Amino acid sequence: MLKVPYVTSYLTEHFGDDAFGTLAGYERVGGYQAARKAIREMAPADLVELVKDAGLQGRGGAGFLTGLKWSFMPEGNDRPKYLVCNADESEPGSFKDRILLERGAHQLLDGILVAAKATGAEKTFIYIRGEYAEPARRLQRAIDEAYAKGYLGANVMKSGMKHDVVLQRGAGAYICGEETGLLESLEGKKGQPRKKPPFPAQYGAFGMPTTVNNVETFSHVPHIVNKGAAWFRGFGTEKSPGTTVFGVSGHVVRPGLYELPLGTRLDEIVFEHAGGVPDGRKVKGVIPGGMSMPILPAGQLDVPMANESLRERKTMLGTGGIMVMDETTCMVRVACVITYFFRDESCGQCTQCREGTGWLNKIVNRIERGAGQPEDLEILSDVAGKMEGQTICAFADAAAWPVQGLLRHFKGDFEAHVRERKCPFPESFGL
Repeated sequence: MLKVPYVTSYLTEHFGDDAFGTLAGYERVGGYQAARKAIREMAPADLVELVKDAGLQGRGGAGFLTGLKWSFMPEGNDRPKYLVCNADESEPGSFKDRILLERGAHQLLDGILVAAKATGAEKTFIYIRGEYAEPARRLQRAIDEAYAKGYLGANVMKSGMKHDVVLQRGAGAYICGEETGLLESLEGKKGQPRKKPPFPAQYGAFGMPTTVNNVETFSHVPHIVNKGAAWFRGFGTEKSPGTTVFGVSGHVVRPGLYELPLGTRLDEIVFEHAGGVPDGRKVKGVIPGGMSMPILPAGQLDVPMANESLRERKTMLGTGGIMVMDETTCMVRVACVITYFFRDESCGQCTQCREGTGWLNKIVNRIERGAGQPEDLEILSDVAGKMEGQTICAFADAAAWPVQGLLRHFKGDFEAHVRERKCPFPESFGL
C-alpha cells in the first residue's frame, strides 16, 4: 500500500486517483505543461542550467548530478542522440520505480520530453525489468496515448521537434541495471558492462551519444520546470535537495512506499512512518538503500537519509530501499542470502568479481553450517577488500560492501557461529 505522509509530496501527490495514470487524468492536474514550456519557451542550455541549479541528483543509486550529466551530451546534429530510461529496477529492497511506472507513467514521459529538449535527443529507449509485466502494460498504454495526442512522434506538440519512445523489456539480469550493461542488452548483446572511457555521452546506445537516467530522476524534472529550482531546493538538504520515494520492507508494522524529503532521519522513517518493529521486538540492523549498501546497527539509525550524511557512517543512500531486521535475525544467514545473490548475478567478465563473489558465498555458507574456522573472518575481509574498486563496473563493490558492513557491525554473530559450531539464533529466518 502506498503511503504519502507529507502533504508536501509532489511525485506521488495524485497517486490515490486511479485516473492520474491516464492521459486525461494527468492533463487535468496540469500534466505536460512542463514539456510544453520546455519545448516552446526554453533553450536547451537554459533547461540544463535549471536542473543544475535545482541540484537534482540521480535517483538510481549513484547520486550523480542530473544537470551535469545532461551537459555532457555533445552539441551539434551530426549524429543522432538518444536518451535511455533505466527502468530495470532489480536491486533487492527497491520497489519505488514500480509504483512510479504503474501510477505515474505520463509524469515520466513528461520528464523525458523535457530532457529530450535539453539534450537534443530524438529518441528514448525505456529499458524495463522483464518481470514488471503490469508496469510495462501501463507504460505502453501511456506511450500510445501520448502518440495519439501528438505529444510524441515527428512533430511533438506541433513544435517541429521530433521525439520517439520505444519500450524494451529486459530478461531479468541484475547486471543490466548498470548503465553500460543495459546498453549492451538493449543492442541485443550479452548484458556485460563496457570499459570506460568512452562514456555513454560519447558512445552509448548503438554507438550514438546517449544520456541514461532512471525512472524517478526523470519523474522529478516536470516539477522543477513548473515550479523552479528554488522551490525544489525547499525540500531536503543543501547538498541533497528534493524528495525521494523510500521503500521500507522487512520487520516493520507498515511496510510500503513513503515519499519524504531527503535528509529525513532513518529512525524517523522506521519508527514513525513505518510503525517500528512488530511484537515489541527491537531493531538489530537496517540496510538503508538496497541490498548492496552496507548495513547500519540499531545504534546508528539517527542519521539523515542523504548521501553526505550516510557516507560518514560508511554506507550510502543507494536506491532508498530500507530493509529492517529485528533482534531475531542471524546476520550470518543475511550474508548467505546476499552473497548467493551476487554470486548468481555476476556477469563473470572480471576475475575479481567472478571468483570473489563465489569465495564470499562459499565461506559464509561454511560458517553457517558450523564448519567455519576463526581465520575465515579474516579471509572474508581480505577477499572483499581485493574486490572493491578492481573491476570494470561497480558490481564487485556492491557485492563486497554488504559483507564489509556485516563484519564491521556484527562480527560477533560470525564469531559465535564459529565458536558454537551452529547458528545461535534459533528464531531467525531459515535458509
